[in-house]
Amino acid sequence: QVQLVESGGGLVQAGGSLRLSCAASGRTFSTYNMGWFRQAPGKEREFVARITRFGGTTYYADSVKGRFTIARDNAKTAVYLQMNGLKPEDTTVYYCAADPAGTQRGYEYWGQGTQVTVSS
Repeated sequence: QVQLVESGGGLVQAGGSLRLSCAASGRTFSTYNMGWFRQAPGKEREFVARITRFGGTTYYADSVKGRFTIARDNAKTAVYLQMNGLKPEDTTVYYCAADPAGTQRGYEYWGQGTQVTVSS
């Protein structure tokens, strides 16, 4: 298993930038595909971005393409979400998650979340 801890959330003005970090421990980090999700009040959890084990492939939700960038540093066992051009609709709690590679179980481990608030 792996423990995930997010950080970097906070208050930012519309059009500003923020970088979220997710520190992992407990297993070899490179055995996991990693993802970022968000969940706004009254809405279902939404996929934001995904990055494969060694950073070779990334995927983004249409709503964040061109604005957000996911990256990972396996030596530091960390994954990041660089958020630029933030909009008020990006306001919510952001979670990182780990998906063990080579299985069909999907995302199995989740962090506690970090709050992002974008003012207009």
